[in-house]
Parts: sequence; structure tokens; C-alpha cells
Amino acid sequence: MKYLVCLLPLAVTPLLLNAASFSTNPTADAFVTTGPSGNLSGNNYGAAGALSLAAAGLPQGQQQSVLQFNLSGAVSSFNSTFGVGQWSVQSVTLQLSAAPANNTIFNTPSAGQFGISWMQNDSWQEGSGMPNAPGASGITFNSLQNTFISGGDENLGTFSFNGATSGTFNYSLGLTPGFTADLLAGDNLSLRLLAADGSVSGVFNSRSFATAANRPLLNIVAAPEPGTLALGAAGALLLAAGHFSRNRKI
Repeated sequence: MKYLVCLLPLAVTPLLLNAASFSTNPTADAFVTTGPSGNLSGNNYGAAGALSLAAAGLPQGQQQSVLQFNLSGAVSSFNSTFGVGQWSVQSVTLQLSAAPANNTIFNTPSAGQFGISWMQNDSWQEGSGMPNAPGASGITFNSLQNTFISGGDENLGTFSFNGATSGTFNYSLGLTPGFTADLLAGDNLSLRLLAADGSVSGVFNSRSFATAANRPLLNIVAAPEPGTLALGAAGALLLAAGHFSRNRKI
């Protein structure tokens, strides 16, 4: 029996560590801005190579960004690894790469606090506007505030930004009910970046940025449900018992 007891931890330990991850870039993203005097509130900038966030009252106006991810690939991957519905989300991280303010439309990056929220409404459109050629269709600051932000949105966390103009940063998102439901269902997922104090300003590379490695990235980690682990452990125990029985006969 002592040999069986020794074998069991070795058989079960890999099961306990059997997490899997899936990473994906946005399928749509855009920044929106009021401009210095509200003059840019109706413009779309969905095709820009950058995203931005900035507090109200800064010289170039308040700025926010939205990102949308298609999660069908994540669900397919986890179902294949663990079995359909036999997994749960353990953590989600949003990776952003900071960039300099290379256009006068952006505020100078500065340190402060910003928030990330889950958006209940995924019906916004990216649009094709650029900083030097704003679009007439697609999401704007006005439509974001008046149409796409809702009372059902969920705060996923408040984070510190150091005002960097380069480097990659990872932000661990809270697993709120609506956010988690989107993850489990493989739905479209929309996130909003916004200032959480009166001084923060940041510019980040968007999905349109030329270097793929510097585009936003959502990383999801999932693990098997406890019931799945229990079945795996039971199987491991049976295998260990069979091995022990054969050795005794020898």
C-alpha cells in the first residue's frame, strides 16, 4: 500500500496544474475625443494606429477608447482541451503597448489612474476615420456617451499608469458576472478605457499598428472544473492501483 500512496501524488499533481491559455487581438478598436472645446465629439477615429485615454480638462480634451474581441476561438480551444463546458475562467489580462503622442490630437502622456470597464452593448462600429482625416460614420465620443455606455456596464478595475511612451503593460481584469458570461459563451466582448483621475493621459498602439507584436492582446487562462479533476484523479488512482497489483504478482 505504501507504494500506492507514493504513486498517487505523482499521478494527480499534473492534473492540478492543467491550466490552458488563449490569446487574441481585437477585431475592432477606436479612440474618441471631445477635442479642446468639444469640437471633435462627433468625429470617428477607428482606423488610427493608436488608442488613447485622457482626463477631462486636459488641453486636447477628454479621450476614451473601446476595444472589441471575438471570443469564439477561446471557447473552442478550451472545449477541445477540457471538454464542452468542463472548464472555468481563472484570469484575464489585457496587454497594451504604450506609444508617444505623435499627433497633436493627443494629450502629452502623464501618470495617473485609469479604469477598464466591460460594456454591455457590443453594437458599436469601428469606423475608418484617422486623426488627420476623421470619419463621418462609426463610433464617436457623442455616440459612446449617449448610446453605448449603459447602466449594465461593469468596472473591471482601476489601474496605475506611469506616463510611459514605450513598453508593454499588463492589466489583470476583475471577473465580474457580465464579463465572465461573455467569456464562457464565446460572445463578442467590448472593453472601454477611461481616465479615473484628473491628470492621467496615455497613448497605446491599436490593432491597426504596423507591428503585430505591439497590438493590444487579451490573454485568457482557464482550468478544468473540479469535477473534471476528480474524474481524472480517480482514473490516475486506478492506473496506479493496477500498476501496484501487477508489480505484486511479479
